[in-house]
Amino acid sequence: MRRVVITGQGTINALGCDVPATLEAFREGRCGIGPLELRDVDRLSVKIGAQVKGYDPEALFNRQQIALYDRFTQFTLIAAREALDGMTFSGDEAARAGVVLGTAGGGVNTWDENYRTVYEEGKNRVHPFVVPKLMNNAAASHVSMEWNLKGPSFSVATACASSNHAMGQAFNIIRYGGADLMVTGGSEAMLSFGGVKAWEGLRVMSKDACRPFSANRNGMVQGEGAAVFIFEEYEHARARGAEILAEVVGFAMTSDAADIVMPSQQGAARAISGALKDGGLNPEDVCYINAHGTGTAANDKVECAAVAHAFGHHADDLMISSTKSMHGHLIGGTGAVELLACVMALKDGVIAPTIGYEEPDPECALDVVPNEAREARVEACLSNAFAFGGFNAVLALRAAP
Repeated sequence: MRRVVITGQGTINALGCDVPATLEAFREGRCGIGPLELRDVDRLSVKIGAQVKGYDPEALFNRQQIALYDRFTQFTLIAAREALDGMTFSGDEAARAGVVLGTAGGGVNTWDENYRTVYEEGKNRVHPFVVPKLMNNAAASHVSMEWNLKGPSFSVATACASSNHAMGQAFNIIRYGGADLMVTGGSEAMLSFGGVKAWEGLRVMSKDACRPFSANRNGMVQGEGAAVFIFEEYEHARARGAEILAEVVGFAMTSDAADIVMPSQQGAARAISGALKDGGLNPEDVCYINAHGTGTAANDKVECAAVAHAFGHHADDLMISSTKSMHGHLIGGTGAVELLACVMALKDGVIAPTIGYEEPDPECALDVVPNEAREARVEACLSNAFAFGGFNAVLALRAAP
């Protein structure tokens, strides 16, 4: 099997409109959650979110593009542009490069706007590009067209595990010889009236803050944005003189086959153990986990129990943090933004903190790196994603070879 490395990364999220700004926010433990600015916010009971503030699509895209690009696609293209950093593709290089991206909702803003047009305003016609604008594969399609990527390309929608599943598929495609380079990651833009109202119905949302692992946590907070990475075959990357940020060494996915919303300790633990085995890692090799860590009572205690089960006595030596406390829960895009924290840990030796931590919880008795970033040498780490539907996806990474 071929080795896979990360040679580029890009993002836009509530913490920053590029990677340097986001990593700075991680180091500072800055919170990107605040009051929502959207239509009919007064009709919502949840009025906070990790929103990309000051965003002006007209400064980045022309009128024709905006007619085709939902907000989640716009975010993806911005992140992809940073990750690809001027790369071009033609001939065999184009045929050996593809795109796998995750999103749970796709064009939620487009759905929301057009439901208003038809049901509230009573209009009988919508824009002819509504379907290509809202479809889940729109972002992957536009990335492939923008950069002439003609290899394996598709989208993954597995709720909160979408990005990790997408990146895991990209990893395996390269590992088994299906491509030399893959653009991968995820994007989400659900912060519209309808998107927030739907999540309110689940009664898992906090009205004030996201406090993963803290005893007084009271729910998750939605976020939006995208993160995109360049996964590349190791020798291919070396041949072109690319900077290697980290190495992807393992991936595992499991299904709880139990409940549509309640997580399973067994399913999560099997995914964690599977990623370790696939990456040829012993539990002692790993010293950091970027947790799923939603800030809900059910997720946090189940995840901590799964980590304790998978790592045994070594769990006491692990650092495990949830960056959702800063950038919110990006649903299908969340694993991608969280992988930035893993790369930072491996490359820069800085562990992003779990902010908002106030009270120890006996059921979450791990080192959750509370409130302040920490310097540490990290040779290997995991990124967890556990989704509604009982779908679990865990990535294992090593420091750059």
